[in-house]
Amino acid sequence: MTSYIRKVALALLFLISVEKLGVAQREAQLAADQPSQIHSLKVTILSTMLADQGIGEWGFSALVEADGHRILVDTGARPNTVLENARELHVKLSDVEEVVLTHFHADHVGGLLTLRRALQKENPAAISRVHVAQGIFYSRPQKDASESNPMIAIRREFEAAGGHFIQHDHAAEIFPGVWLTGPVPRQFPERNWSVSAGSLGVETPQGLREDNVPDDQSLVVNTNKGLVVITGCGHAGIINILTDAEDQYRKAPVHAVFGGLHLFAATDEQVNWTADKMKNLGVAYLVGAHCTGIESVYRLRGRLGLTRATAVVGAVGASFVLGEGIHPGAIAQ
Repeated sequence: MTSYIRKVALALLFLISVEKLGVAQREAQLAADQPSQIHSLKVTILSTMLADQGIGEWGFSALVEADGHRILVDTGARPNTVLENARELHVKLSDVEEVVLTHFHADHVGGLLTLRRALQKENPAAISRVHVAQGIFYSRPQKDASESNPMIAIRREFEAAGGHFIQHDHAAEIFPGVWLTGPVPRQFPERNWSVSAGSLGVETPQGLREDNVPDDQSLVVNTNKGLVVITGCGHAGIINILTDAEDQYRKAPVHAVFGGLHLFAATDEQVNWTADKMKNLGVAYLVGAHCTGIESVYRLRGRLGLTRATAVVGAVGASFVLGEGIHPGAIAQ
């Protein structure tokens, strides 16, 4: 009888162990299926029009610091703006190796070569890896036979300076919890780009097309409070960008939108439509910099039901800190 009881007990222990192992495996698989989350995040503007400190310009750049990773998004318009603003703000850039260029326009790429040449003296790897979306090197011919894409010439000089480009034709995780959208599907008919009078379009593999900035991309940070989306100009349309972010990464509220939304010339109806869609996506913070437009930021703020503390015009030196909110600086508060 004692032997029988012992066998039953051992069998029960075996079954319990198997069940525990199964539970552990299921929990491990569930954890593996969950996207990585960022718990510490700060985004600081280094180039835009409004400035408390440093130089204001028609351009954009922001430093993203996420769980120890540091990424420069865009490099401003003039060659020295970001370099000089960073120095005045006491923001160290020499240990920043990763750069994201949101698109080819000169007001977002103008400082790249200056930053690489100046900072590699301190750190040979500084500003050496640049993430771009497919299409950023496409030719943009003009009616006068000139080339209007500055990235074609910049590419040659940047690579000669020891840097290299990583091209993305789809979404990609560049650090755990930090994603690039790559080229964004245009689900909604947002026409958030301008066409110059002299443009012939963009030379794509399918031929010459209207230049709707197919290389426009954004940075998405998956935080424990929701998605934080950093845009350059948002030429793909901010609602297209936010919808794609939810589809690609995580069905979660959009905690914050930071950067240019290219709404400065939008009609009231366009801004209202955008605001209503953003509200449905749960946007809780807005730092509208660069081409968003001052009036558009105020209209978005009112329509979204946000406040002076949660929706501001972006200024040089302004920042968003996860868990704290927006630090707008003096001029934009």
